[in-house]
Amino acid sequence: MAHDRTDLWTTPPAELLRPGGGFDLADMDRGDAPGWSGGKKDSKAFLADRAPLLSELQERLFAHGRTGGDRSVLLVIQGLDTAGKGGVVRHVIGMVDPQGVALRAFGVPTAQERRHHYLWRVRRALPKPGMIGVFDRSHYEDVLVPRVQGEIDEEVWKKRYREINRFEERVAAAGTTIIKVALMPSYEEQGLRLMERLDRPEKHWKFDPGDVDTRLRWDDYQAAYADVFANTHTDAAPWHVIPADRKWYTRLVVTELLTQALIDLGLGWPRPRWRVATQKRRLAETMSEESLAEAAEKARKKAAQFQVEEEAYAATVNEVDDDGPVRAEESAADDHMDEPATSRRSKQAPAEKKHKKHNNKDKDKKGKKKS
Repeated sequence: MAHDRTDLWTTPPAELLRPGGGFDLADMDRGDAPGWSGGKKDSKAFLADRAPLLSELQERLFAHGRTGGDRSVLLVIQGLDTAGKGGVVRHVIGMVDPQGVALRAFGVPTAQERRHHYLWRVRRALPKPGMIGVFDRSHYEDVLVPRVQGEIDEEVWKKRYREINRFEERVAAAGTTIIKVALMPSYEEQGLRLMERLDRPEKHWKFDPGDVDTRLRWDDYQAAYADVFANTHTDAAPWHVIPADRKWYTRLVVTELLTQALIDLGLGWPRPRWRVATQKRRLAETMSEESLAEAAEKARKKAAQFQVEEEAYAATVNEVDDDGPVRAEESAADDHMDEPATSRRSKQAPAEKKHKKHNNKDKDKKGKKKS
């Protein structure tokens, strides 16, 4: 597994970017890269190093779900037009196996969806066990857009805050780790990105005249987002508010949040419900002596390789994990030939961690030049 560059994070983004006490969205430097001591080039190297770990973590989650586990992960991505939501999906989620991803984009509700409670379509899109669910926009559109457009009054959107909190608490209690990220570019950067879409013919399909109408209500949307963070940032489903003028920083943060969330699940390779030795004997009866000899030789090599890979995995996780060391279990090579390895942690998923709210520290880290 590739060398880790975790030391470039001076503070874990899971702590730094939470809108705790004293957070003020209006004061956020949208061009900053809080907590990251490197630059854009370092971020690319970091993502290249992180990809193998993220891929294996996702595979362990997928295997967990296929063998009766109940854990899943939900990544909620919010942001105005050009915030970088699509880039996160391509560059971060693109690092894992697509068969383990459930992507859902929430646009204007359909006629059928309008006949139901606004959370109806969200419940239907929740990830199944073993899956990473990705919401490109989400149920938060229902406390942002109708509020700004004057379709609902204050009493309604405040009620929805409480409904959303209860809904997310139940989802988390059922085994889904919720990661909520809000991508917050500056007013100036959004204008540049929209103009680029108009200047480049191959980007015209991304532009909608309504994007300018939304931009004209910038202050209203910023106020609505600030209230969302103040009222729906909970232990069960915390927000991470990301300065989004630098696309590479946005992708870097989401990669680290997703990696840490998967590590926190503590999943190993699941044990089968059938006996490996029994099935090997059954299969051996159908194979030639030559094939059996070849399989035995491969098994000896794979057993040694597996042990090395498991130790490397545990070492990499130890570098990333902010909860302390993880040890690879000791197991003899011939044990691997009879049954799969157990997790370096408990085979049972740990209880949901209680996260502390942290003050936003972006104000102390302003001044970095945009790259």
